[in-house]
Amino acid sequence: MKFDIVVIGGGLVGASLVVALKGSGLKIALIESRLPTPLPNDTSWDSRIYAISPGSAAFLQTLGLWQQVEAARITPVYEMKVFGDDGAARLDFSAYESGLSELAFIAENRQLQTAVWNALTSVADENVTVFCPAQCVSLSWNESSADLQLADGSLLQTALVVGADGINSWVRKQAEIEVAQHPYHQVGIVANFDAEISHYNTAYQWFRRDGVLALLPLPNKQVSMVWSAHESQASKLRDLSDEALCCQVAEAANHTLGKFRLVTDPVGFPLNFVHVKTLVKPRLVLIGDAAHGIHPLAGQGVNLGLRDARELAAILMNRGLQSDCGDFMLLRRYERARKEDILAMEFVTDGLEKLFSSTDPILIRLRNLGFEITNRLPLLKNRLMQHALS
Repeated sequence: MKFDIVVIGGGLVGASLVVALKGSGLKIALIESRLPTPLPNDTSWDSRIYAISPGSAAFLQTLGLWQQVEAARITPVYEMKVFGDDGAARLDFSAYESGLSELAFIAENRQLQTAVWNALTSVADENVTVFCPAQCVSLSWNESSADLQLADGSLLQTALVVGADGINSWVRKQAEIEVAQHPYHQVGIVANFDAEISHYNTAYQWFRRDGVLALLPLPNKQVSMVWSAHESQASKLRDLSDEALCCQVAEAANHTLGKFRLVTDPVGFPLNFVHVKTLVKPRLVLIGDAAHGIHPLAGQGVNLGLRDARELAAILMNRGLQSDCGDFMLLRRYERARKEDILAMEFVTDGLEKLFSSTDPILIRLRNLGFEITNRLPLLKNRLMQHALS
């Protein structure tokens, strides 16, 4: 089977790219190992929550996906309050003061995943073929094409392979692309809670000596917690009873939202920094977590990936007289367009994590002083926000 593009990885980023390319006339295949988790019949909440930037929401809307997510399951963020670890330093962001409608939207992974897969399968398109569940077993490149074999014996030939298969990308390994990575020795603990006090559409974040705690607003008085805790602390948190965990989170949040009641069981995932030396090779491009792995303290991982998909789709759709989607010079346009954004986000998130992990008294004072100074400079705050909103 011959294709123009084979996308390996059907998560939100990879599947969004395919939807963006529907109607392009390109023959596309999407390979995904697992069917998406169906939406439950009850009103339970997904523990995996995304902070979707206005720019990403606009991109999803142009694809017809954002409109498919139940409005009652999306929470706009109007304010964000960030606290240093000295009990006094803080940084406040306000959509109203910046002339914006909102800073972000909080949405569930499974709601977005369902929307994008419905878009892939509900409208017939003879140029798009979905292989799911399917497992890749071999991948090789030659001058004119890439050859992919699936576990069921299917052989696919394509002009371009798009690796969208996550932080431990199999595609990246097959292409022997070098990565620089290091573990943070932290675990991201995620869970949802009912709060005693309303959040009023405000996101909270505390930089603590034992990690970073974020509380993101969900509908009504519910919040989604992301606690990037050191491994020993994370182990203790996961061993706590429901009641003890609620007390621990309330205390860590300085009782800002009062008492908590656990809604979803806590889940943990290890945190690692991954920098990919190159995003493209002849007939290969990486997007999403396959192209970068950053600390979740800024909540920008999925937005970085959606900007990858948006840029790659635009380049492939506007390639002019270039008929070969895997042409290296064409793919280099994508790498040049995305490199600055990715490097900036890697630098900021990795730098902040290192800065707030330090026990040096001078750095402790400087990092909290930086919060105080930035909070008094509206132009600087707006500049920081503009990047996160794209």
